[in-house]
Amino acid sequence: MARPLLRIQRYFRRKPVRFFSLILLYLTAGSLVFLHSGLVKDSSRGAGGAREPLVASEAGGKAAAGRAAPSDTRALGLAGRAMKVTRRSGRRYGPPWMKHAGSDSPDWRGPGGDYTSSWNRALKGRSAKDLDDGRAKYIGCYVDDIQKRVLRGVSFYDYKKMTVFRCQDNCAERGYLFAGLEFGAECFCGHKIQGPNVSDAECNMDCKGESNTCGGANRLSIYRLELSQESARRYGSAIFKGCFHRPDNVTLALPVSAVILNMSVDKCVDMCTEKEFSLAVLAGDRCLCGFPTRHFSLHEVEGEDLCQHRCHGEEFESCGNDQYFVVYQTQVQDNRCMDRRFLPTRSKQLVALASFPGAGNTWARHLIELATGFYTGSFYFDGSLYNKGFKGERDHWRSGRTMCIKTHESGKKEIEAFDSSILMIRNPYKALMAEFNRKYGGHIGFASQAHWRGKEWPEFVKNYAPWWSSHTLDWLRYGRSVHVVHFEDLKKDLFSQLKGMIVFLGTGVSEERLLCVEGQRDGNFKRSGLRKLEYDPYTPEMRQSIDELVKTVDAALRKRSLPGVPEDYRPR
Repeated sequence: MARPLLRIQRYFRRKPVRFFSLILLYLTAGSLVFLHSGLVKDSSRGAGGAREPLVASEAGGKAAAGRAAPSDTRALGLAGRAMKVTRRSGRRYGPPWMKHAGSDSPDWRGPGGDYTSSWNRALKGRSAKDLDDGRAKYIGCYVDDIQKRVLRGVSFYDYKKMTVFRCQDNCAERGYLFAGLEFGAECFCGHKIQGPNVSDAECNMDCKGESNTCGGANRLSIYRLELSQESARRYGSAIFKGCFHRPDNVTLALPVSAVILNMSVDKCVDMCTEKEFSLAVLAGDRCLCGFPTRHFSLHEVEGEDLCQHRCHGEEFESCGNDQYFVVYQTQVQDNRCMDRRFLPTRSKQLVALASFPGAGNTWARHLIELATGFYTGSFYFDGSLYNKGFKGERDHWRSGRTMCIKTHESGKKEIEAFDSSILMIRNPYKALMAEFNRKYGGHIGFASQAHWRGKEWPEFVKNYAPWWSSHTLDWLRYGRSVHVVHFEDLKKDLFSQLKGMIVFLGTGVSEERLLCVEGQRDGNFKRSGLRKLEYDPYTPEMRQSIDELVKTVDAALRKRSLPGVPEDYRPR
């Protein structure tokens, strides 16, 4: 036996190319066998009959030609996020107070609650009709037709891991009001239900990823999603901004206008998008376009009942009237605040933008750069942030070419290196979770469930919670000139809080730029908020310890004649 093996070894030593060719053929054959087995498994879809799969396509369009179904749901979700919805017939615009298709149902109630928090995935095994935890309401079973879809938004499939929650989560992320499942593996989203309902018994197919019901053969199990207020105001490519009183000078505030027959939000948004304006304003049968300015700042929101006037072209939409305008933000980028550069002359004053990790420092830098037009620097170097547009990352923090310097440092020596500072403070419960997500998932990623449930999280809280307190106390004690900004206040009242920060930095304030920043407030540095935990990660012992730290920081702020911590920080 040893002699034949020795001959083979000598042969391949003389002919190495043939050896590598043999290895390549072996790997190719194995890959083909594996691919074939996967296709055979996916083709067995039960008694529902063969249908062409839909992958991230418009539900009202044609079925995709390919048969292969992606097995990686995460990749599928990313593809869905990158997809742009273009079909118009199924889109529904309007604020939450408008009447929706299907609102005559005795179960109907308007959007409310927060779909992003605590979706109950633990109800595996229960009937889909019972999965009502205040975030999704089962509506019923509906007849679906490939030529005329019941839900006409985006769609996707997963023939191995589809669950009710996965479908609901993907539709909610895109701002749709309804989610439907069919054939146990296909998910459809939409703003309206357009089709007849049938007995729940006809939706009798189990989900591919769990034992809950996921529709049937040409039958959709449909859920109404209870979206958060912010998500419920996203409709297709437009964002509902509110109901506003007619400006004093309409021509100056909204320079482009046109009368549109059979007016709908869809038509007005399209017109303003084509003319490259960020605001689409509806006033009865008139469509007006413009940008936020001091003449029309969108700061004084009126009661939404004043805008409840039906559009002539769409019975489920509101188009406002001559005195009260319905405003939407289009996908057009407002470029008035996008130019940025280094300071023309080197500054001799070093201003710190100090915060505990996870307190919104990167977001504050984004806002400051847009509002001032100048780059911000960093005590560290983060290549990923540099690649995303923070060009000040590569400058030495003492270069004097940037508006302020990001730092998480604390301690007397480090703090006294700066001439003044903006101190960002955030609710410790939120800041700790944000930093934990960053540490294990990146700047806009998420930590895995294994990290949350493993030993990493308790150890993290034990080490980082005291730092949250000591960081703030050190900057208040050793900082020469400290301007305190609470993350929650900045989020709630961005215009005035950001204006105060710019004044503290000693640069001129441009109201036009600040109004532009309000429309670009999130940038690319905010987590989607969809992957929230289903449980409270803080134990009673953790909360007791953190509550004591909050009291300490609150007392330190008041001692310096500053407002204490916001109400939601304080122990219950």
